[in-house]
Amino acid sequence: MQIFRKKSLERILGESGKKTLKPTMRTIDLILLGVGSVIGSGILVLTGEASSKAGPSVIFSFLIAGLACGLTALCYAELSSAIPSSGSVYTYSYMTLGEIVAHSMGWLLGGSYIIAGAAIANGWSSYFKNLLEGFGVVIPKEFTSLPSEGGYGNILAITVVLLIMMVLFKGTSSSKFVNNFMVVIKIAVIVLFILVGIFYVKPTNWTDSFAPQGLSGVMVGATTVFFAYLGFDTISTSAEETINPQRSLPRAIIITLFICTAFYITVCLVLTGMVPYYQLGKGDALAYVLEVVGQDRIAGIVSLGAVIGLLAGPLATMFASIRILFTMSRDGLLPKSLTKLNKNGVPGSTTIGVGILMALLTGFLPLGQLADLANVSWIIAFALVSYSTIVIRKEYPNASRGFIMPGMPYLPILSILLFLVLLYGIQLSTWIIFGCWILVGLVIYFSYSMKHSIEK
Repeated sequence: MQIFRKKSLERILGESGKKTLKPTMRTIDLILLGVGSVIGSGILVLTGEASSKAGPSVIFSFLIAGLACGLTALCYAELSSAIPSSGSVYTYSYMTLGEIVAHSMGWLLGGSYIIAGAAIANGWSSYFKNLLEGFGVVIPKEFTSLPSEGGYGNILAITVVLLIMMVLFKGTSSSKFVNNFMVVIKIAVIVLFILVGIFYVKPTNWTDSFAPQGLSGVMVGATTVFFAYLGFDTISTSAEETINPQRSLPRAIIITLFICTAFYITVCLVLTGMVPYYQLGKGDALAYVLEVVGQDRIAGIVSLGAVIGLLAGPLATMFASIRILFTMSRDGLLPKSLTKLNKNGVPGSTTIGVGILMALLTGFLPLGQLADLANVSWIIAFALVSYSTIVIRKEYPNASRGFIMPGMPYLPILSILLFLVLLYGIQLSTWIIFGCWILVGLVIYFSYSMKHSIEK
């Protein structure tokens, strides 16, 4: 059937080989891009929310999510080295399941990256507000509260997203420099928190209520923190802008996951050891617990570092969304105008559109709901990556690969099963909104994309 037509590896390599986007990214840049996306939302924003649900057992939530994502990261390492395309899961699905599934995944992932960036920017505003209050500057609540909370919208978050959009509009080289700087600051802040906070850990906070909601709480926590592992896909979307992608991409993906999982577990142990878990449902949990133990000055430094470091998250997710939509447009599934590059060599109109949409979402929707919507999309997407690895290995056994996924096909299958388990924590309301988003994408496909696809 026409809607299930597939794209060949030769076709994809030919398209990416045209180098429409200029290669400037090296392995260290990719690692910092991934770390900037992963540990921004995970440690500085979602650790508090997840810990308030699972208690100290949140470390198992991170381990479960990390195991599932770690297996998929290995699949990504193989696929991204063999298929250096900016389309990521969209491209892999095009090869294995056909055009309509690829379109749905591109639609989902483009939107999910926008949602992810909006959620991180939402958390950023909490840290920025806390920092300003430390200097005696109080922003009226109406300008930092959502309409559902009686405010005008999160004006702080909207403003910073628009600033990030302007940085990306300037080109990959300038945004790479800004991202690397912010990630270094972020890592320094997290290390500072660990070194100070470890002296205020009370083991009774772990032992009194280690798993207050039992296995159910652990699984809900795992679904929540799954959102924190999305950064390594950001690395995959930069394939066409990477120097020597067959070597750099797999290395960066694996190193990113190792670094971030170690940080997650350490920070969660310190966080839940400093205060009872039920006090942690906050967007600026790290600064909050430092204030509780009387370390106001360190809390201020953490807030300052978070204000700088968290900006790497929206930057990385906006970057990834733009690249996925660019690739879909190049394939004819979205208007060709989205492929037009500005004088800085980036898709200008796509950058502006994504930036404005992200700003609107972060200003008017709550953090928890944003994260849950992104989670559904990414759980499904990662399962498809694992599936695609099996299929593409079978159909293209002689393709050049910079990394070989071990344990084929058993480890990818295990990864798929773990993602099915993670869907347990998704609420019905989130599924309904997810279904509506898919429906909108299908309307676009049948009304426009199917007729304009270059594969017809």
